[in-house]
Amino acid sequence: MRQAVLAPVQFRVAVHDLHAHLWSVELTVTRPAAQQVLQLPVWIPGSYLVREFAKQVMQVKASQSGASCAVSQTGKSSWLVNSEEHHPLTVTYLVHAYDNSVRTAWLDALRGFFNPTSLCMQVLGQTDEPHSLELLAVPDAPDWRVATALPAHKTNAAGFGTYLARDYDDLADSPIEMADFWSGRFVSKGVPHQVVITGAAASLDGQRLLKDMQAICDTEIAFWHGRGKAPHDRYVFLINAVADGYGGLEHRHSTALICKRDDLPRQDQEAASEGYVGLLGLISHEYFHTWNVKRLRPAAFERYDYTQENFTDLLWFFEGFTSYYDDVLLCRAELISPATYLKLLGKTINQVWQTPGRKVHSAAQASFEAWTKYYRPDPNSANLTVSYYTKGALIGLCLDLSLRQAGHSLDEVMRGLWKRCKAGPMTEDDLLAVLQETTGHSWQRQLKAWVHGTAELPVVSLLQSQGVSVLEEPAPMAQQLGLRVQENHAVQVQTVLNGSAAEAAGFAPGDEWLGIEVMAGKTKSAWRLKKLDQLTWLLGKAKQCTAWVSRDGQLLQLPLRMPAKPVMQLRLGIDTPAWVGQWLADKPRA
Repeated sequence: MRQAVLAPVQFRVAVHDLHAHLWSVELTVTRPAAQQVLQLPVWIPGSYLVREFAKQVMQVKASQSGASCAVSQTGKSSWLVNSEEHHPLTVTYLVHAYDNSVRTAWLDALRGFFNPTSLCMQVLGQTDEPHSLELLAVPDAPDWRVATALPAHKTNAAGFGTYLARDYDDLADSPIEMADFWSGRFVSKGVPHQVVITGAAASLDGQRLLKDMQAICDTEIAFWHGRGKAPHDRYVFLINAVADGYGGLEHRHSTALICKRDDLPRQDQEAASEGYVGLLGLISHEYFHTWNVKRLRPAAFERYDYTQENFTDLLWFFEGFTSYYDDVLLCRAELISPATYLKLLGKTINQVWQTPGRKVHSAAQASFEAWTKYYRPDPNSANLTVSYYTKGALIGLCLDLSLRQAGHSLDEVMRGLWKRCKAGPMTEDDLLAVLQETTGHSWQRQLKAWVHGTAELPVVSLLQSQGVSVLEEPAPMAQQLGLRVQENHAVQVQTVLNGSAAEAAGFAPGDEWLGIEVMAGKTKSAWRLKKLDQLTWLLGKAKQCTAWVSRDGQLLQLPLRMPAKPVMQLRLGIDTPAWVGQWLADKPRA
């Protein structure tokens, strides 16, 4: 009797050399095409940059029935195998992995991690077929275990063995963690969740973290479904704790996160640190993506094309609205206070207002050009574009508070979109239709102005309508001058903002600001400058000075005049507690 094939496309991944950071991949195609084409993705969904994963691939070889097959590379990330039909094809190759981020792959003596988009080639013509992934144990790392959201087929107690994926998209969406990690579990609204942390210190307060993460998940599942069932039957948080790092990448049944080790809660710590609040916000953000971008998603992402950029002008919605809700839902989960939320919101508002690019680049344009502008920043980026995360969050804020003035909320709209689009592809027209259905009138004018225009958003007036006091105060010296700098025993200029005092003086990115000369009456004094805040007392009452900078090894004197009017930033407070509480503590529908 002929044995059934586990999956038409089978991957076997092993450690080739820990210290050389090399993964070994064996791909078996049970029913190959004649002249089989293989393709490695050039990007990973959720991170909108062509990253050219193929640059880390080496020694591609193929064989059939024990005989070698010719392999030729036909493009930057594609290979043609001179294969025959009806005979299983085996392809082997190595992948170098030394990018300690959530987007690609990593391997050293302490940890192994990879997204299948970095290791697993597509077998063209069979991407819709079931795939299997076998993970081999690592003899040099006997304490390692495996964590992934992929369904296990046959694995040992440590998790090494075979996993199954419905198709290539399912495989690509399932990162793998291998290490001697800390692991904890909780159940949220009937859904089992696993939390894995690699690199945590012994002082980790795991129980507090699990309790807080469950509160987030409970709140977000209830936000979307009330007492209904979540769309996922399991979920895995893969957290990489490092000396310095922050970020996350969403997946349908998991997320990969990176955070500072110091930001994790400690057993000797009672109050939540600012870093821990930031980590909870990141967790909230990535979990919200379980609905908003992984299921409800841009129509352009209905089926990913892994060979090139996939353009959409809706990232202001999918990333921006998720950024709006991440901290709002922390407040509703009672993990932060309304005052703390308003402090975080004020920071977002000031970030947008301190970005001149908001006046020339709309949120929709910023979304479409994420591939070339947001993900390829340079010293002039702040003058060219605006973040669709932060401005998108403010658009979500403006829409929510405007809806609340009309007796509705953005919560209703999000749930309406989920139903209308059947948890699938959506367009801006779908959003407009749900807004119309919810309120009885068109919101086309607002979206045209806020999303497709560059005029200032009505943030202040809308916040005041909800009982929030909006105060102005002088901005820090960097904003006064229009600079973004790095301060480490010297002032290194990174960005010069358009229309600023620094631009008028002639500062340029890359300058090292060494010191200043100041005239006080008839007395000239010269000072070394190590931090910008020194200017406040070095200038005294003077409104101008000569800045000494080093540029390309040359010393320059730049005439710097302080702005005639101080540059201001916003500080938010609670004016009417009842109104603020109703907005931020809005309970999900029963």
